[in-house]
Amino acid sequence: MSEPVKPKRPRGRARVVAGKCAACGARCQSACPVDCIEMTDAGEPLVTADKCIGCLKCVKVCPAGALEMFFTPEEEKILAQLAGTALPEVDEEELERRRRIDPYRGVWVFVEQNDGEPARVSWELMGSGRQLADSLDVELFAVIIGSNVGHLAQEAFCYGADCAYVLDQPVFARYRTEPYLEAMCYLVDKYKPEVVLMGATGMGRDLAGAVATRVKTGLTADCTGLGIDDKRNLMQTRPAFGGNIMATIMCDKFRPQMATVRPHVMPLPERNPAATGLVLPEGFDISEAAIFSRVLEVITDKSGKDRVDVAGAEFIVSGGRGLMAKENFAILEELAGELGAVVGGSRSAVDAGWLPPDRQVGQTGKTVRPKIYIACGISGAIQHLVGMQDSDVIIAINRDPEAPIFEVATFGIVGDLFDVVPALTMRIRELKQARA
Repeated sequence: MSEPVKPKRPRGRARVVAGKCAACGARCQSACPVDCIEMTDAGEPLVTADKCIGCLKCVKVCPAGALEMFFTPEEEKILAQLAGTALPEVDEEELERRRRIDPYRGVWVFVEQNDGEPARVSWELMGSGRQLADSLDVELFAVIIGSNVGHLAQEAFCYGADCAYVLDQPVFARYRTEPYLEAMCYLVDKYKPEVVLMGATGMGRDLAGAVATRVKTGLTADCTGLGIDDKRNLMQTRPAFGGNIMATIMCDKFRPQMATVRPHVMPLPERNPAATGLVLPEGFDISEAAIFSRVLEVITDKSGKDRVDVAGAEFIVSGGRGLMAKENFAILEELAGELGAVVGGSRSAVDAGWLPPDRQVGQTGKTVRPKIYIACGISGAIQHLVGMQDSDVIIAINRDPEAPIFEVATFGIVGDLFDVVPALTMRIRELKQARA
């Protein structure tokens, strides 16, 4: 004998609770998926009951409890009957979210490379990815796309990866958005990663945005911190409102969760040359004829000492508004020459035309992590501190003893930089001559 069919739980209809509306700005109307709520001139809701589907979204977003669910007498009888059977409540929105995200597992790090030379930020992300993978109890994967790049798989294992997907074809010899986008989307669709990390470089920003758009998921750019919450969501922390606050962003309804991180923000993990992992070669058919763009010539800016990238320098001498004029940067150049350092600057120095934009350190410039950072005439606005506060040693020179830069400095010198910097240069020169 078959069991009796249990009646379907009625969803009811939304209705207004008189006198409770706080005129919050039509949150209920915005949340309604079927447009059954209209707003009066006083900012109060009017519900068209015939159109309401009982989704509860308007009730949940109302901060004043001005909306409630209404059931007919027949529906109340069914509810009473179901209550007698002790049926568990079902959160359909949560079920839908779980259905969408459950197939996704694993943490991926995109290994950026040019002519087979990996970008340091890839290994920095491998360290962060290792921590995320351990928190999620999943494997860490390196994604390597290029031509003649198989050797990078072993290097990825040395920095913490468990496995490496390798797409090694001539069509990927030079970075172009289209072939790399197609390759990444092919891998995402096939293996469904939970988290995808890329460097916030020219290549990473271009590729990450294109991939996130194609696979219809969220992307948080320029993160300074990553973590996992109790629902397996990636907590992505980044500066907001000009660096005045730190915002934590989560993508809880879609996968994969994607984030880019600036170079030198995350510490470089210790390299383990004995580490091993699983190489997973991937074949992806894409012909050169199907790609519209062509690389005609590659022009590098790595020739000459003056073109050393400030983001990768181990010693940096930076100047700010306190230098007062472009020609005064000559004393910083002299100090940098004795130290083998690179000259950088604050945004105010770049905006004044004293330095080129590629030498700017800070939130809107380059994030640096040198061994020694010497800040000369820089007050220490939060936008600048965000870009250099993780330096190993910070030496600050400023006439103002209350300057914010001293709060992050390892050593502080209160004095006129036009006296202090030449004195430092002279002393370093004397020490070098004595050693010689």
